[in-house]
Amino acid sequence: MDGKHMQIGEVAARTELSLRTIRHYEEAGLVVPSARSQGGFRLYTEADVDRLMVIRRMKPLGFTLDRMRDLLAVTDRLDGHAGTGPPEGDERGELLDSLRGFEEAARRRTADLRTQLARAEEFAAALRERIERIERIEPVESGRTGRTGGESEGGPHPERTAPV
Repeated sequence: MDGKHMQIGEVAARTELSLRTIRHYEEAGLVVPSARSQGGFRLYTEADVDRLMVIRRMKPLGFTLDRMRDLLAVTDRLDGHAGTGPPEGDERGELLDSLRGFEEAARRRTADLRTQLARAEEFAAALRERIERIERIEPVESGRTGRTGGESEGGPHPERTAPV
């Protein structure tokens, strides 16, 4: 290899994507290896890795494969990778508007994820507070295997009936 190409294993390590995921993105037409070795192994360039990173960043934002494909087509065209050079005039304006739409969708989804994360953090904190409150009322004895009085481990207990 000449150092310009990487095999799929190295690309997987760099992008933190599985081999299967990279192959799936290839089958979906999102990324195509830039070359093949004489033995038929997929070979990727730095540009291919960059493309995979765009896809990886879109995934947690809920973009579908079709939307990913659309964005990649827009960026390919704006970057002049469509074989006809960079766009001009109205086409350039339309592509930029499309790119702005993707940016706005990513921004909205990011805000939604921040809200979900804040709620999850609140929930985790409420659970921690509940555990601490219960431990203050009835410290857990080390090595204890069960309760007396026939109460099951998960059964009701007056101090444990308050909602989280």
